[in-house]
Amino acid sequence: MSYTLMIAEKPLAAKRIAEILAEKGTLKKRVSEEKVEYYEFKRNGKKYVIVAAVGHLFGLHNKLTSWTYPVFDYHWVPVFEANKKASFAKKYFKVIEEIAKDAKDFIVCTDYDIEGSVIGYNILNFLCRKNNAKRMKFSTLTKDEIINSFENLMPSLDYSQIEAGLTRHILDWLYGINLTRALTLSLKNNSKKAFSIISTGRVQGPTLAILYKKEKEIRRFKPKTFWQIIAKIKIDRKTFIASFSKGKIWKKEEVEAILRLREKDGVIVDLKRKVYKQKPPFPFNTTDLQTEAYNQFKFSPTQTLQIAETLYQLGLISYPRTSSQKLPQSINYEKILKSLGKIGYGKYVSEILKGELKPREGTKTDPAHPAIYPTFEVDNLKKIGKNERKLYDLIVRRFLACFGKEAKRESLTIKIRIGENIFVLNGKRTLEAGWTKYYSPYLSFEEQILPEVKVGQKVKVLGIKAEEKQTQPPQRYTQGSILREMEKRNLGTKATRAEILRTLYERGYIVGKSIKVTKLGEVVVKVLEKYCPKILSEELTRKLEFETDLVFNGKKKREKVIEEAKELLLNILKEFKQNEKQIGKKLAKYLLEAREEERIVGKCPLCGNDLVIIKLKNGKAFVGCKSYPKCKNAYPLPSNAKIVPLHKTCEKCGTPIVQIFRKGKRPFKMCLDPKCETKAKWNRKT
Repeated sequence: MSYTLMIAEKPLAAKRIAEILAEKGTLKKRVSEEKVEYYEFKRNGKKYVIVAAVGHLFGLHNKLTSWTYPVFDYHWVPVFEANKKASFAKKYFKVIEEIAKDAKDFIVCTDYDIEGSVIGYNILNFLCRKNNAKRMKFSTLTKDEIINSFENLMPSLDYSQIEAGLTRHILDWLYGINLTRALTLSLKNNSKKAFSIISTGRVQGPTLAILYKKEKEIRRFKPKTFWQIIAKIKIDRKTFIASFSKGKIWKKEEVEAILRLREKDGVIVDLKRKVYKQKPPFPFNTTDLQTEAYNQFKFSPTQTLQIAETLYQLGLISYPRTSSQKLPQSINYEKILKSLGKIGYGKYVSEILKGELKPREGTKTDPAHPAIYPTFEVDNLKKIGKNERKLYDLIVRRFLACFGKEAKRESLTIKIRIGENIFVLNGKRTLEAGWTKYYSPYLSFEEQILPEVKVGQKVKVLGIKAEEKQTQPPQRYTQGSILREMEKRNLGTKATRAEILRTLYERGYIVGKSIKVTKLGEVVVKVLEKYCPKILSEELTRKLEFETDLVFNGKKKREKVIEEAKELLLNILKEFKQNEKQIGKKLAKYLLEAREEERIVGKCPLCGNDLVIIKLKNGKAFVGCKSYPKCKNAYPLPSNAKIVPLHKTCEKCGTPIVQIFRKGKRPFKMCLDPKCETKAKWNRKT
């Protein structure tokens, strides 16, 4: 019996689509020789087979084997041929290729976005030997939407997304391979002592430059001393803290003059009461969700997308890769709300359903998908873990909040004259909680309710004191705030920004949750800023994104964009070639300095010199003092592990603290002293 082959993006999605579409009693799970599951079923008397990819099965690869640049000859190859880490994909590749041989018709049901469309197109093209197929379009894996999508198939592939996706992949490949080779070869050809693969890309470079600019601001910052003066005030048997009206005071003599005040009473000279409203938040798009998940749970952007993908594939939320802040009526607000009301959100839902169902929306849109929202299908909640539950609750509460009423808050400012000086007492309180009651676990409102007072009323002054403080440097970017910055500057896409950030971590260019640029990252930016600044150009990156959008909208051909991009790249590489020697020498100099600096874990508690990581030829490592043999202080380190100095010292033993990374295990922190009391339980049998 002939059949139609359906191509899904991931195994869980394939299983769910099959379970939804199969007529009763017709679903059959098959397992290939490679232990890959696929499904057969019937619908309306016809036979269907659905297979799954595991994301991209094909990637771009250089046709030439020689390590040189410029490189413009590329072709698509199976990912497992280009990358050993992707060997797991080979069995899925084989299964699709085999099953496609006897298929008479094809349906692509990968995620409906640029990446999903490229995945489906390449599989259809290279494995199924077809250049067109029918296409399913859906934003959730719910029963209603999958059936509707299946019954209203698009007659052909979504070529606007495919062409835009192919354009972006080729641009990223061209810039990534050529710039990385240029940097790496400049180092290799001009240094005997230092060698490393130095990578960059059309989005990676500008993003690293933004982070380094912040690093320079922090380094240039010089703290200044200031004082804040507060008065302890008693009103109606309650004590409050009032602040000096001028805020920061920079001169000590002015502070001393105010502290000489000996008045026992102050008098209220002004009252200002203000009622203001706070509108509900917008529904989540990808960047907003990643930012909020980082702020609330410290989930990395990549982790958030992975968790959201699981929720999506279980049919619990809509597609999580979207730019949209809009919730169309077609998703059926009432049906979703009533379903949420049955799983613990009942009191909120009943309140929302009494009013007009009109969510607050933002201005951002997406041609493929609405904002992220919980679906009405909640049966699979029992299948999710702790982190999935956290993210699901965040998405649900944000969805509920969009339908809430405005919150009403009141601020009260009381000015108190003490001697000749004015002190200010601020109060805030919530009059009507509105939407905030739905989103309350993820909000922090300052509440200080002040007593009723009137102008001319005297208050008791219990004391006045000054607090000496210092100005603080600019805050580093977090993983959440840098994503917002990238979005604001139009660097990368909703689907790629998290991956770019992860790459910068993996390359060793940045470290920490509060992002710090490493010496190596600094080296790359400094050298490129001096000799080839176009590689770090945000304008160039934005131009290429704009060109990709033109391809998506059918206003420009992919081939034309690629050829123009090659010309731009050739000019960059020509400039680079002219400075290759200087670039290589600078990279080598800074790289050696960076490696030496990265070895330092802290100060030796015996002599005060640097403690450094020393690696032996047998692969083992230990920490020793730089003053050796004068100082023979040393500490053992775990074997087969990556050691990252944290530049902190243990409160118990005073030795430096390091973080240990081992393959397949959770990282942990430890001080160097094996006899420290913090390790007392390490050797106990449990």
